[in-house]
Amino acid sequence: MGKLQGKVAVITGGTAGIGLAVAKLFVAEGAYVFITGRRQKELDDAVKEIGDNVSGVQGDVANLADLDRLYKTVKARGRVDIVFANAGLGEFAPLEAVTEEHFDKIFNINVKGALFTVQKALPLLNDGGSIILTGSVASAKGTPAFAVYGASKAAVRNFVRGWTVELKDRRIRSNVLSPGPIATPLSAAQPQNIIEKMTATIPMGRMGEPDEVAKAALFLASDDSSFVTGIELFVDGGRAQI
Repeated sequence: MGKLQGKVAVITGGTAGIGLAVAKLFVAEGAYVFITGRRQKELDDAVKEIGDNVSGVQGDVANLADLDRLYKTVKARGRVDIVFANAGLGEFAPLEAVTEEHFDKIFNINVKGALFTVQKALPLLNDGGSIILTGSVASAKGTPAFAVYGASKAAVRNFVRGWTVELKDRRIRSNVLSPGPIATPLSAAQPQNIIEKMTATIPMGRMGEPDEVAKAALFLASDDSSFVTGIELFVDGGRAQI
Protein backbone atom coordinates (compact mmCIF):
# COMPACT_ATOMS: atom_id res chain seq x y z
CA MET A 1 0.00 0.00 0.00
CA GLY A 2 1.31 3.45 -0.92
CA LYS A 3 2.00 6.22 1.56
CA LEU A 4 -0.88 8.29 0.17
CA GLN A 5 -3.37 5.50 -0.44
CA GLY A 6 -6.89 6.90 -0.69
CA LYS A 7 -5.76 10.52 -0.35
CA VAL A 8 -6.79 13.39 -2.63
CA ALA A 9 -4.23 16.04 -3.55
CA VAL A 10 -4.41 19.38 -5.35
CA ILE A 11 -1.19 20.48 -7.09
CA THR A 12 -1.02 23.86 -8.78
CA GLY A 13 1.55 24.32 -11.51
CA GLY A 14 1.54 20.59 -12.16
CA THR A 15 2.28 20.47 -15.88
CA ALA A 16 6.10 20.39 -15.85
CA GLY A 17 9.20 20.25 -13.68
CA ILE A 18 8.70 19.88 -9.95
CA GLY A 19 4.91 19.95 -10.05
CA LEU A 20 4.70 17.17 -12.63
CA ALA A 21 7.26 15.04 -10.77
CA VAL A 22 5.30 15.44 -7.54
CA ALA A 23 2.02 14.57 -9.24
CA LYS A 24 3.51 11.39 -10.70
CA LEU A 25 4.91 10.29 -7.35
CA PHE A 26 1.73 11.07 -5.44
CA VAL A 27 -0.30 8.97 -7.90
CA ALA A 28 2.25 6.16 -7.65
CA GLU A 29 1.83 6.29 -3.87
CA GLY A 30 -1.96 5.87 -4.11
CA ALA A 31 -3.36 9.42 -4.30
CA TYR A 32 -5.91 10.87 -6.67
CA VAL A 33 -4.44 14.13 -7.96
CA PHE A 34 -5.87 17.32 -9.42
CA ILE A 35 -3.30 19.37 -11.31
CA THR A 36 -3.58 22.87 -12.72
CA GLY A 37 -1.81 24.80 -15.42
CA ARG A 38 -2.43 27.94 -17.43
CA ARG A 39 -2.00 26.38 -20.88
CA GLN A 40 -4.50 23.73 -21.92
CA LYS A 41 -2.21 21.79 -24.26
CA GLU A 42 0.54 21.40 -21.64
CA LEU A 43 -2.11 20.43 -19.10
CA ASP A 44 -3.56 17.77 -21.39
CA ASP A 45 -0.07 16.43 -22.12
CA ALA A 46 0.71 16.22 -18.39
CA VAL A 47 -2.53 14.38 -17.61
CA LYS A 48 -1.74 11.89 -20.38
CA GLU A 49 1.81 11.43 -19.07
CA ILE A 50 0.65 10.83 -15.50
CA GLY A 51 -1.98 8.34 -16.64
CA ASP A 52 -4.56 7.16 -14.12
CA ASN A 53 -6.06 8.85 -11.06
CA VAL A 54 -5.53 12.40 -12.28
CA SER A 55 -7.67 15.30 -13.45
CA GLY A 56 -6.45 18.51 -15.06
CA VAL A 57 -8.15 21.85 -14.45
CA GLN A 58 -6.97 24.77 -16.57
CA GLY A 59 -6.52 28.03 -14.70
CA ASP A 60 -4.32 30.81 -13.36
CA VAL A 61 -3.76 30.83 -9.59
CA ALA A 62 -3.71 34.65 -9.64
CA ASN A 63 -7.30 34.61 -10.92
CA LEU A 64 -9.69 33.92 -8.06
CA ALA A 65 -12.48 32.88 -10.41
CA ASP A 66 -10.18 30.18 -11.80
CA LEU A 67 -9.50 28.95 -8.26
CA ASP A 68 -13.24 28.83 -7.55
CA ARG A 69 -13.69 26.73 -10.68
CA LEU A 70 -10.85 24.43 -9.58
CA TYR A 71 -12.40 23.73 -6.21
CA LYS A 72 -15.86 23.32 -7.68
CA THR A 73 -14.38 20.51 -9.75
CA VAL A 74 -12.57 19.07 -6.72
CA LYS A 75 -15.71 19.25 -4.57
CA ALA A 76 -17.53 17.05 -7.06
CA ARG A 77 -15.14 14.27 -6.05
CA GLY A 78 -15.27 14.96 -2.31
CA ARG A 79 -12.70 16.18 0.17
CA VAL A 80 -9.00 17.10 -0.05
CA ASP A 81 -6.10 15.82 2.06
CA ILE A 82 -3.10 17.59 0.51
CA VAL A 83 -2.73 21.04 -1.01
CA PHE A 84 0.56 21.68 -2.79
CA ALA A 85 0.64 25.34 -3.84
CA ASN A 86 3.46 24.99 -6.30
CA ALA A 87 2.61 27.40 -9.14
CA GLY A 88 5.19 30.15 -9.33
CA LEU A 89 7.11 32.51 -11.54
CA GLY A 90 10.64 33.87 -11.47
CA GLU A 91 12.07 36.69 -13.56
CA PHE A 92 15.29 38.68 -13.23
CA ALA A 93 15.22 42.47 -12.94
CA PRO A 94 17.99 44.68 -11.52
CA LEU A 95 16.80 47.11 -8.85
CA GLU A 96 16.95 50.11 -11.16
CA ALA A 97 14.90 48.25 -13.78
CA VAL A 98 12.12 46.91 -11.50
CA THR A 99 8.72 48.07 -12.74
CA GLU A 100 5.29 47.97 -11.16
CA GLU A 101 4.32 45.42 -13.80
CA HIS A 102 7.25 43.15 -12.84
CA PHE A 103 6.45 43.42 -9.13
CA ASP A 104 2.74 42.76 -9.58
CA LYS A 105 3.35 39.81 -11.90
CA ILE A 106 5.68 38.08 -9.43
CA PHE A 107 3.62 38.78 -6.30
CA ASN A 108 0.26 38.02 -7.91
CA ILE A 109 1.34 34.50 -8.81
CA ASN A 110 3.79 33.62 -6.03
CA VAL A 111 2.11 35.30 -3.06
CA LYS A 112 -1.52 36.05 -3.92
CA GLY A 113 -1.82 32.78 -5.80
CA ALA A 114 -0.43 30.70 -2.93
CA LEU A 115 -2.59 32.46 -0.35
CA PHE A 116 -5.88 31.98 -2.14
CA THR A 117 -5.04 28.47 -3.34
CA VAL A 118 -4.91 27.52 0.34
CA GLN A 119 -7.73 29.74 1.60
CA LYS A 120 -10.21 28.43 -0.96
CA ALA A 121 -9.19 24.84 -0.18
CA LEU A 122 -9.96 25.12 3.54
CA PRO A 123 -13.68 24.22 3.36
CA LEU A 124 -12.73 21.00 1.56
CA LEU A 125 -9.51 20.23 3.44
CA ASN A 126 -9.79 17.34 5.87
CA ASP A 127 -8.70 17.87 9.46
CA GLY A 128 -5.21 16.44 9.77
CA GLY A 129 -4.41 17.44 6.20
CA SER A 130 -1.16 18.80 4.80
CA ILE A 131 -0.44 22.17 3.18
CA ILE A 132 2.82 22.50 1.25
CA LEU A 133 4.03 25.72 -0.33
CA THR A 134 6.89 25.90 -2.80
CA GLY A 135 9.50 28.33 -1.54
CA SER A 136 13.04 28.85 -2.78
CA VAL A 137 16.60 29.24 -1.62
CA ALA A 138 16.20 32.76 -3.03
CA SER A 139 14.29 33.67 0.13
CA ALA A 140 17.44 33.06 2.17
CA LYS A 141 20.23 33.93 -0.27
CA GLY A 142 20.87 37.22 -1.99
CA THR A 143 20.94 36.98 -5.76
CA PRO A 144 21.58 39.99 -8.01
CA ALA A 145 18.51 41.11 -9.97
CA PHE A 146 16.36 38.47 -8.25
CA ALA A 147 15.28 40.38 -5.13
CA VAL A 148 11.58 40.69 -6.01
CA TYR A 149 11.34 36.94 -6.54
CA GLY A 150 13.25 36.30 -3.31
CA ALA A 151 10.93 38.64 -1.41
CA SER A 152 7.89 36.79 -2.75
CA LYS A 153 9.28 33.50 -1.48
CA ALA A 154 10.11 35.06 1.90
CA ALA A 155 6.42 35.99 2.13
CA VAL A 156 5.51 32.38 1.39
CA ARG A 157 7.80 31.27 4.22
CA ASN A 158 5.98 33.53 6.64
CA PHE A 159 2.57 32.27 5.58
CA VAL A 160 3.26 28.84 7.04
CA ARG A 161 4.46 30.31 10.33
CA GLY A 162 1.09 31.96 10.78
CA TRP A 163 -0.95 29.04 9.46
CA THR A 164 0.85 26.56 11.69
CA VAL A 165 -0.67 28.33 14.69
CA GLU A 166 -3.94 29.32 13.07
CA LEU A 167 -4.83 25.81 11.88
CA LYS A 168 -3.47 23.81 14.83
CA ASP A 169 -6.91 23.00 16.22
CA ARG A 170 -7.71 21.22 12.96
CA ARG A 171 -4.34 19.41 13.06
CA ILE A 172 -3.55 20.77 9.60
CA ARG A 173 0.20 20.92 9.02
CA SER A 174 1.74 23.71 6.93
CA ASN A 175 5.29 23.54 5.58
CA VAL A 176 7.48 25.14 2.93
CA LEU A 177 9.48 23.07 0.46
CA SER A 178 12.37 25.18 -0.83
CA PRO A 179 14.33 23.86 -3.80
CA GLY A 180 17.68 25.11 -4.95
CA PRO A 181 18.56 25.11 -8.66
CA ILE A 182 16.70 22.18 -10.20
CA ALA A 183 17.06 20.71 -13.69
CA THR A 184 13.63 21.65 -15.03
CA PRO A 185 12.62 22.76 -18.55
CA LEU A 186 12.64 26.35 -17.27
CA SER A 187 16.22 26.16 -16.00
CA ALA A 188 17.35 24.29 -19.10
CA ALA A 189 16.26 27.28 -21.17
CA GLN A 190 18.84 29.48 -19.43
CA PRO A 191 22.16 30.24 -21.17
CA GLN A 192 24.92 27.75 -20.40
CA ASN A 193 27.01 30.33 -18.55
CA ILE A 194 24.09 31.03 -16.21
CA ILE A 195 23.66 27.31 -15.52
CA GLU A 196 27.37 27.01 -14.77
CA LYS A 197 27.24 29.95 -12.37
CA MET A 198 24.26 28.42 -10.54
CA THR A 199 25.95 25.04 -10.28
CA ALA A 200 29.10 26.65 -8.87
CA THR A 201 27.09 27.88 -5.85
CA ILE A 202 25.93 24.36 -4.88
CA PRO A 203 28.18 22.46 -2.45
CA MET A 204 27.13 19.13 -3.98
CA GLY A 205 28.40 20.38 -7.34
CA ARG A 206 25.32 19.69 -9.42
CA MET A 207 21.75 20.78 -9.98
CA GLY A 208 18.99 18.81 -8.35
CA GLU A 209 16.46 16.65 -10.15
CA PRO A 210 12.67 17.13 -9.95
CA ASP A 211 12.31 13.60 -8.57
CA GLU A 212 14.51 14.55 -5.61
CA VAL A 213 12.19 17.40 -4.75
CA ALA A 214 9.17 15.14 -5.24
CA LYS A 215 10.47 12.72 -2.60
CA ALA A 216 10.71 15.58 -0.10
CA ALA A 217 7.15 16.63 -1.00
CA LEU A 218 5.98 13.06 -0.37
CA PHE A 219 7.55 13.21 3.09
CA LEU A 220 5.68 16.43 3.93
CA ALA A 221 2.41 15.11 2.48
CA SER A 222 2.46 11.74 4.22
CA ASP A 223 2.23 10.51 7.79
CA ASP A 224 6.02 10.20 7.78
CA SER A 225 6.02 13.88 8.77
CA SER A 226 3.15 13.66 11.27
CA PHE A 227 5.10 15.73 13.85
CA VAL A 228 6.51 18.22 11.33
CA THR A 229 4.87 21.59 10.84
CA GLY A 230 5.95 25.18 10.29
CA ILE A 231 9.31 24.25 8.78
CA GLU A 232 11.19 25.19 5.64
CA LEU A 233 12.67 22.05 4.12
CA PHE A 234 15.52 22.90 1.77
CA VAL A 235 16.22 20.55 -1.13
CA ASP A 236 19.16 22.52 -2.45
CA GLY A 237 22.38 20.50 -2.34
CA GLY A 238 23.44 22.68 0.59
CA ARG A 239 23.25 26.02 -1.22
CA ALA A 240 21.25 27.88 1.43
CA GLN A 241 23.20 26.35 4.30
CA ILE A 242 26.63 27.91 3.73
